[in-house]
Amino acid sequence: MSASAADRKKSASLRKQIWHHNHQYHVLDEPDVPDAEYDRLVRELQQLEADNPDLVTAESPTQRVGAKPIKAFGTIAHQLPMLSLDNAFNADELRDFHRRVTDRLGLDAESALSYSAEPKLDGAAVSLLYEDGVLVRGATRGDGNSGEDITHNVRTILAVPLQLMGEGFPRTLEVRGEVFMPRAGFAAFNAAAAKNDEKTFVNPRNAAAGSLRQLDPRLTAERPLDIYVYSVGVVDGGSVPDRHSEILCKLQDWGLKVCPERKVVSGIDGCLEFYADIGAKRDDLPYEIDGIVYKIDRLDYQQTLGFVSRAPRWAIAHKFPAQEELTVVRDIEFQVGRTGAVTPVARLAPVFVGGVTVSNATLHNMDELNRKDVRVGDTVIVRRAGDVIPEVVKIVPDRRPIGAKIVKIPSQCPECGSAVIREEDEAVARCTGGLFCAAQRVEALKHFVSRRALDIDGLGAKLIEQLVDINRVKTPADLFDLDQDGLMGLERMGEKSAINLLASIDASKKTTLSRFLYALGIREVGEATAASLATHYGRLRNVMDADEAGLQSVQDVGPVVASRILSFFGEQHNQDVVQKLIESGVSWPEADPAPAADDGHLSGKVFVLTGTLPTMSRDEAKDRIQAAGGKVTGSVSKKTDFLVAGEKSGSKLTSAQKLEVAILDEGGLEKLLIDQ
Repeated sequence: MSASAADRKKSASLRKQIWHHNHQYHVLDEPDVPDAEYDRLVRELQQLEADNPDLVTAESPTQRVGAKPIKAFGTIAHQLPMLSLDNAFNADELRDFHRRVTDRLGLDAESALSYSAEPKLDGAAVSLLYEDGVLVRGATRGDGNSGEDITHNVRTILAVPLQLMGEGFPRTLEVRGEVFMPRAGFAAFNAAAAKNDEKTFVNPRNAAAGSLRQLDPRLTAERPLDIYVYSVGVVDGGSVPDRHSEILCKLQDWGLKVCPERKVVSGIDGCLEFYADIGAKRDDLPYEIDGIVYKIDRLDYQQTLGFVSRAPRWAIAHKFPAQEELTVVRDIEFQVGRTGAVTPVARLAPVFVGGVTVSNATLHNMDELNRKDVRVGDTVIVRRAGDVIPEVVKIVPDRRPIGAKIVKIPSQCPECGSAVIREEDEAVARCTGGLFCAAQRVEALKHFVSRRALDIDGLGAKLIEQLVDINRVKTPADLFDLDQDGLMGLERMGEKSAINLLASIDASKKTTLSRFLYALGIREVGEATAASLATHYGRLRNVMDADEAGLQSVQDVGPVVASRILSFFGEQHNQDVVQKLIESGVSWPEADPAPAADDGHLSGKVFVLTGTLPTMSRDEAKDRIQAAGGKVTGSVSKKTDFLVAGEKSGSKLTSAQKLEVAILDEGGLEKLLIDQ
């Protein structure tokens, strides 16, 4: 049964609205309706077409992923060849190109020719053919003379209009462009693939090319592909402007997506300035580029210049320094970071990549090293982008030397000799050296002196770095050996500052067991866990002598935390530092072990603090709640028993009211703390 005139009018209106919104979102990046409204329009059109199959047209927005999988790609001959470009790798080669152009045009060599300049995207070149404004064909560049028919796949790319917008476009219009995968989409796609144990792509260019060659368009539709159109090919039954830059503007008017970074520049100096500008922000662009393309802007000049066998004489690609190169792995060493992470690093035969000579590259962690199967002697692809640390992308299996051995993580820290451990559920292996390991020294000291730890006022990060750089402080215990003369020799440290700092260090000696345990920087032992340990054991020696089962009987301590505590105190040098701290005068009130957790009157109760209390600081309130056996968390949930609210309480108060959590003021908290 044929659709009614009203349904035909409605479907045409819906298609027009969806085309408009699709263009606003995917081409202009300026959506003018919420996603929900766009989805509603699409669903309405889908239902209308389902009820009236004769309304379905090839250019309907509902048909982007409508094709069935194909068995093989067909071949399409390009009516006008899709030629490649000659390359320039430096300013001199670019000036030579300009000189050849002006000679052939009979112009003065200093002539300020206008060039249309835009980034050279690192993707896959395609041809799109429109007949009467409707997309009828898509093809890869192939060998330049013929390519593969990828119509079913380019239709799935949301930035490719299935029907041109506006008016005045030629009856037959072929456009050429670059399909690419934006950096964010590439990272997300690879992360999802790795999580599902599926194949990942080496770079966005390979990802784009591979996505276009899927036999099933539904798979292509799942890939985050985009496109920028950069030129026209066949034009029949109409005309285009007589300057390349104006053609791009016209293509944009017709709904096609063009690169926003394009610009018309004057002469070679203008080209070089554009090259420098784009190069400076290359790493901040949302897509990969490998150079700049310059084209003589006037089409009549282009026609006069013509072509050589494989490239136009009127255009050239000014390449950036290569970001990927081949080199050989000479050794694999392990470095220790400031948090104790033990990271494999490849020592490479020096290679020039990304504008610098690279001799080291990160391998991230053992999982990555094993996944890529990098071994000493391997030939590898190394990549460097901007200021990003160079990384080994993949190996070249055919070039692996006989006998290359699998790399294993060291059992001892290369910095301090402490044991290296790696938890089953973690990718990173870590040194257990803690307070002793030189690589972790600065971060360990900054934590030790922080406000919730020993709280040494005046000992900031820059001062700690100075003390470590001159080898004056190796462990936290060395802080208590500092003297006024030594401090006054440091940068921006006068007599008064030195006296004040020494007073603060001396005052910090009087602390609590929970603060001291927290200050040691044991992994996974935060303030709440340190407080639980102090309450449960009462004495430091009891904590140090505890076994795994005993530790796991403490509130908030599970198998992972217990193993961290055992590893820390299992290292003799950590015990030595603790002993030296005690000998330096660091002390706290010792106590007998607490009764079983169930006997604490606030045991099992969960508190959240918000706002400013009249007389009690948030830290003091937290300490007193924990001392009474309660637990303090940072956010309100169904498990929260009490919200302690002071002045200027924010969203936590609103959340507590919605969840009907008991709300206390300072007086209510005081009563709860003493009401046993």
